[in-house]
Amino acid sequence: MFLLDDLFLRPITSLLTVIHDMALQERYDVERIRDDLKEVRLLYEVGELDADAYDRRKATLESELEVAETARERLSGRVEVKR
Repeated sequence: MFLLDDLFLRPITSLLTVIHDMALQERYDVERIRDDLKEVRLLYEVGELDADAYDRRKATLESELEVAETARERLSGRVEVKR
């Protein structure tokens, strides 16, 4: 019974763990969010975004950044974070 568990369940469990870790890394990618903030600022400066759209998008991204940084701190021991 344990041999069958090792042969069939362990690879599936390992694969799911890897997929979960990759999803967390992508969801809480602090550098991507910072790049998005820079892009929004640039679009505002060149006139592609008006002040209201800029303020809304900036507030959303800053909120996402705060959540991502908090999640990275909490998950740092459990998930390998590559930069």
